[in-house]
Amino acid sequence: MFDKILIANRGEIALRVIRTCKEMGIKTVAVYSTADRESLHVRFADEAVCIGPPSSSESYLDIARIIAACEITNADAVHPGYGFLSENANFSRVCEENGIKFIGASPEMIEGMGDKSSAKATMIKAGVPCIPGSKGLLKDFEDAKKTAKEIVYPIILKATAGGGGKGMRVVWSEDDLEEAWNSARQESKAAFGNDGMYMEKFIEEPRHIEIQIAGDRYGNACHLSERDCSIQRRHQKLVEETPSPFMTTRLRSKMGKAAVKAAKAVNYEGVGTVEFLVDKNRDFYFMEMNTRIQVEHTITEEVINYDLIKEQIKLAAGEKITGKEYFPTMHAIQCRINAEDPLNDFRPSPGKITDYHEPGGHGIRIDTHVYAGYVIPPYYDSMISKLITVAQTREEAITKMERALDEYFIEGIKTTIPFHVQLMKDEKFRKGDFTTKFMETFEIKKY
Repeated sequence: MFDKILIANRGEIALRVIRTCKEMGIKTVAVYSTADRESLHVRFADEAVCIGPPSSSESYLDIARIIAACEITNADAVHPGYGFLSENANFSRVCEENGIKFIGASPEMIEGMGDKSSAKATMIKAGVPCIPGSKGLLKDFEDAKKTAKEIVYPIILKATAGGGGKGMRVVWSEDDLEEAWNSARQESKAAFGNDGMYMEKFIEEPRHIEIQIAGDRYGNACHLSERDCSIQRRHQKLVEETPSPFMTTRLRSKMGKAAVKAAKAVNYEGVGTVEFLVDKNRDFYFMEMNTRIQVEHTITEEVINYDLIKEQIKLAAGEKITGKEYFPTMHAIQCRINAEDPLNDFRPSPGKITDYHEPGGHGIRIDTHVYAGYVIPPYYDSMISKLITVAQTREEAITKMERALDEYFIEGIKTTIPFHVQLMKDEKFRKGDFTTKFMETFEIKKY
């Protein structure tokens, strides 16, 4: 087991890792930028090293400074948390070269799963369902027509150089394909100077459902059931829950087996997730593999009563997986509390927290690094807290979340608490009737 772990991150996830390390008898090192001098992760670590100014590029993303902090504190392992350098193959490689254990995936695995084309090819070979699509770029309109017939409508045309939705068209029948082909190419050429196009099956009414996995260096892998992450805005998750209200026993079994196949196909070591899109017919398709701990790992921990950070550290130290395939009997929901104004297009709201009161009671968990008097810096992600409820049923978990949100006071800044209060009361959400498009029509009212 490791003697000392440096946490190459900040905020609530850094504090989360520190807590588990203390319980395991492992010494901890916090790194921080000058903007985070007063953060709780700095206060509770055994040692703390300032690694630079507020800018992420000069602190939390500066590999040389983090390695130097490891050397001066004699840390023998690095936990990258999520975000920042957690899926940076070069960082994993540099740690390896310096005799420091990177608590995460190998450089090769990060590169393999980070390249979408390579990852998809690997999954297809392993027998994991993938979204049908063209093999590379489409040569011309005739190639597009032929491919669309093979995939079966509806399809989506995408610009290879695309971004922000430009050069993207959903096509429902062959009659509309030529016009969509021409307009998408023109738009892409004008926006990116490149009219290259590829095609995928269009997933109708999609759900974003991920499977938590764990694997060891001996070829063993298991899944720890699913999380539904469909409530999201601009691809940023807002609420997660487990089990998914859309899930069936048969679908859970199929998706779990597919996720284990994916993990074994790449000899996955550590904890991570296999993310899928699930259509209205409950057909599922591989989207990507995240080779790190997830923000929403908390809800899985609550329903299986197991510390996933502890498992992650033990696997990195060479132990065998202790988890087993799990099918949930409890229900947990997580609301991400962000320093944002939901009535003003979720505009960031950094500043000083003048008053702070957390909810409590049975089945309530809060992961946060903030407190009354803490100043939220404007330089980083706006998530300041994760509020989790766990209960016997989904209805009870939602009711508990309503009560917890009513008790949660964060003054001095704007937060997303008013949004979550309204969401918990929404009839469609309570029925489990939502997809990844939910936020496009959800109206947030003044609270």
